[in-house]
Amino acid sequence: MDPSVVVLQRVPEVLSRAVEPTILPEGATRRAQDGLHHLLDPGLQVRLQLLQEDSDAEALVAIVPLDQHGFARLNAIYRLLAQLHGRTIPADKRLTRQKRLRAKRMLQTFDGRRAGASQREIAEVVFRLSRVSRDEWQSAPERFAVIRLIRDARALVEGGYRSLLCPDVHR
Repeated sequence: MDPSVVVLQRVPEVLSRAVEPTILPEGATRRAQDGLHHLLDPGLQVRLQLLQEDSDAEALVAIVPLDQHGFARLNAIYRLLAQLHGRTIPADKRLTRQKRLRAKRMLQTFDGRRAGASQREIAEVVFRLSRVSRDEWQSAPERFAVIRLIRDARALVEGGYRSLLCPDVHR
């Protein structure tokens, strides 16, 4: 399950006196076998999953399995609480589309270098660059982008990838 999805259920009896009613904002809702799925804000990607569809449930609790994704789940819960209580919603720490594209390009660059490709050959593949003269290549922005990609790809392969998987843990 995606760790950015906040899993909710009815408040257990032991906590029932300590919790106030939960009022979920408007959003898109979809029923499924594993509960009710609720998308609060498509732009912020705040997604909820209610395990039991219970019209009597006034208060909800979030479930956080104590697994490798626990910190990501806590981050999602923190973002939800900020939204529910009108506070500033912190930035989402998951990989954006741009970061995924850059990681893909870093790996392509690393593979190309390991296979013996020149920086210009890598740029032709990664950036779909048409063949340029030697003089044009010396000042091409793609040349400098490839140099940065090679540098960052080395760091990624030498262990930096962990920061992509768990941004809270490996800083």
